[in-house]
Amino acid sequence: MKNQLRIIGGEFKRRQLPFATLDGLRPTPDRIRETLFNWLMWDIQGAKVLDLCAGSGALGFEALSRGAKQVVMIEPNPQQSKFLKQNIAVLKTEQVQIIQTTAQQALATLHENFDLVFLDPPYALNLWQELAEQVNPKLNKDALIYVEANQDLNTLTLPVDWKLIKNTKAGVVKAGLFQKI
Repeated sequence: MKNQLRIIGGEFKRRQLPFATLDGLRPTPDRIRETLFNWLMWDIQGAKVLDLCAGSGALGFEALSRGAKQVVMIEPNPQQSKFLKQNIAVLKTEQVQIIQTTAQQALATLHENFDLVFLDPPYALNLWQELAEQVNPKLNKDALIYVEANQDLNTLTLPVDWKLIKNTKAGVVKAGLFQKI
């Protein structure tokens, strides 16, 4: 049986999407996703979304399902990128773009700004600070940034113009929603 994630709300609710078996690939747990998208309920419609470390695509596909206008997913692994492309075809959408490279390389070449960013890198790589600094200039005013980590969010070095507005935890997962001020 392939690994599968389930979209929990919106247009594609209950759809099962497969993803690759890879070290460090862990979809955001349903409970955290439910909380996150309750927080984003009024902000997701028509948003331009950047999923910096797409992995399974759970956050990006959930955002799309709930009304995001455009989702850019960055995924360096060729095997997982193939799954993401297949899932886009299954959902019959043209609103998702896959960039198959590292988040750092993609951020160096992206020339657009975003309303919502998912910053959920593989924990072992410890990329929060580096990616936060790189993505910060690509955020629209009042943009929302979801950060997921396996450590307390206040131990992360994030841009000073990011204000924590909500947070939650489930098991080892610590998650917060920041707003660029």
